[in-house]
Amino acid sequence: MDELAKMIADKVGISEDQARQAVEMVVTYLKDQLPEPIAGQVEAVLGGEGGNLDVQGLVGGLGKMFG
Repeated sequence: MDELAKMIADKVGISEDQARQAVEMVVTYLKDQLPEPIAGQVEAVLGGEGGNLDVQGLVGGLGKMFG
């Protein structure tokens, strides 16, 4: 999650703390909206259990998901 927050902070020009809060809000939203197996995978990846996080791929996938 820290890598994603840093990437957002750099691209948007906000502090990493603000970006981390935004990421946490999005993750909470996704976990509430997605079916449990998928929500659990999102949590595992962003929580560090999934090994290496492909941030660019994750952001691109989320972008496609939301239009």
